[in-house]
Amino acid sequence: MRWSKALIPTLKETPADAVAPSHKLLLRAGMVRQLGAGAYTYLPIGFRVLSKVVRIIREEMDAAGALELLMPALQPVELWKESGRYETFGDLLMQLKTSSDQHFALGPTHEEVITDLVRDLVRSYKQLPVTLYQIQTKFRDEPRPRFGILRTREFLMKDAYSFDANVEQLNDSYDAMYEAYCRIFDRCGIPYAIVEAESGPIGGDSSHEFMVPSSTGEDTIVQCPACNYAANKERAEIGAPSEAPAIPAATPDAPSPAPVETPNRRTIQEICDFLKITEAETAKLLVFLADGRPVAALVRGDHEANEAKVRRAFGATTLTQADAPTIEKATGAPMGFLGPVEIKIPLAVDRSVAAMPTVVVGGNKLDVHLTGVVPGRDFPLDKVLDLRNAVGGDPCPKCGRLMVENQGIEVGHVFKLGTKYSRAMGAHFLDDKGQEIPVIMGCYGIGVNRIVAAAVEAGHDDNGIVWPLSLAPYHVLIAPLQLNNPAVMEAAEALEKKFEAAGYDVLVDDRDQRPGVKFKDADLIGIPLRIVISERGLKEGTVEVKWRTDASAHNVSAATADEAILAELETTRRGMENVSAERRISRAASRGQ
Repeated sequence: MRWSKALIPTLKETPADAVAPSHKLLLRAGMVRQLGAGAYTYLPIGFRVLSKVVRIIREEMDAAGALELLMPALQPVELWKESGRYETFGDLLMQLKTSSDQHFALGPTHEEVITDLVRDLVRSYKQLPVTLYQIQTKFRDEPRPRFGILRTREFLMKDAYSFDANVEQLNDSYDAMYEAYCRIFDRCGIPYAIVEAESGPIGGDSSHEFMVPSSTGEDTIVQCPACNYAANKERAEIGAPSEAPAIPAATPDAPSPAPVETPNRRTIQEICDFLKITEAETAKLLVFLADGRPVAALVRGDHEANEAKVRRAFGATTLTQADAPTIEKATGAPMGFLGPVEIKIPLAVDRSVAAMPTVVVGGNKLDVHLTGVVPGRDFPLDKVLDLRNAVGGDPCPKCGRLMVENQGIEVGHVFKLGTKYSRAMGAHFLDDKGQEIPVIMGCYGIGVNRIVAAAVEAGHDDNGIVWPLSLAPYHVLIAPLQLNNPAVMEAAEALEKKFEAAGYDVLVDDRDQRPGVKFKDADLIGIPLRIVISERGLKEGTVEVKWRTDASAHNVSAATADEAILAELETTRRGMENVSAERRISRAASRGQ
């Protein structure tokens, strides 16, 4: 490809509204353009990168035994109501009505559609297991699209769904997708961590996220540097401290709780300022509806309740925050002054609160708080659990070492769905005994656009993008400096043909520009290998070669440049393959395979 024939509109200045490095650089490199909030056009050079990601995904999914199909983006809303997700997905669901008044949604995901398909096609255990996947545009009414192609309203996604007859088959299907994901991200050349995760509105009882570490990532990862335990903040467990304080015994001779007037002080910060105490000396009572019934969780004032942990504490399928009228009806207390003393609804207490000798809590009366409240004496400790979000500095649940926090970009997520959708939508099959039972499902998603953005977040410097060889729009850029010199152009064309014949993508910068302009643009768009051919170099019998990741260039003999440069390309390619193989061996060892 000749640069003069390509559409690569590079920018010298960074657009004012771009914040994330990937957003800035993909715009400046002429790879994407914004059409509207959360909607982007992929220009030819950006589409080449996107297509390479898609090819890697497709090759690995096919190799893992998954079958590709394509489902409609337009989904009848009735399917979402049938699964029970119409309400829980909320405003993120883009909806429309046709001229004939039919109600549709633009698919953000396809659990309902694939379940509807399989319940019509799969009748017997002999048809199982099967894993189906597609690569398709999805839609979400994202309220705050930002960070360029990282958080958009329209995005490209690979979603796969496994259907199995029993748990053993599900585990095999899950492991196959887990390993396929590892191979995909290895081949894409991006750093990633595999973390335990919550399933969220998708549902299911087991899931892992694939995260690319990045300071601009919107997900928080809690990790142990000692044993490699890692989990999304929504899922991370907290180990018991090495010297865990005993839950205080009830002390009848201790002073009774003292009511304190706290007029118009409802928030933790307002109470602390008024009483001259720290947030760690207080506890806040939160009221939820667990499968529709009111329940309460008590956590320390400086901690945040983890709703997934609270939901599991009460054995609930759904958990929502109760509104003010519901809270007052269930507890008899006004918002802002709730407390655990003489509580009227089921209560779960976080371990950190149970370990406090005394605590300041709401008084269950307007403008009143209680000081000197003793856990176990003044409120029950029947259900003491880990109920809060983990943070850096908390002990690891596996080895007890202190954990750290990092930000990450989610690029993939795998779930064990179980029978959540098949039961709700009647996707049954006949087992080997002739009994009709629901099919067991798994769900596996990859954000294709996010891989592109994450690769830039992980690979860039002050000069531009640093693509891994596998994703680069072109592997090699050849820059002839004297376009009117036949010898220079002949040498450039000879190398171009040689590299293309070997399977490498080549871009020849045939623009009539100064060398500095060509070199800056080459660095900006991030092509891994740059070759400079000049009159002077040919007279000296050399060609200049520079890898994007190297600080300086080196010369190779013009006579054997094709062989020498191909050898360097092959070494780099094999290096990526070796890293991938080493990771597979390490994963197999850690999982006992």
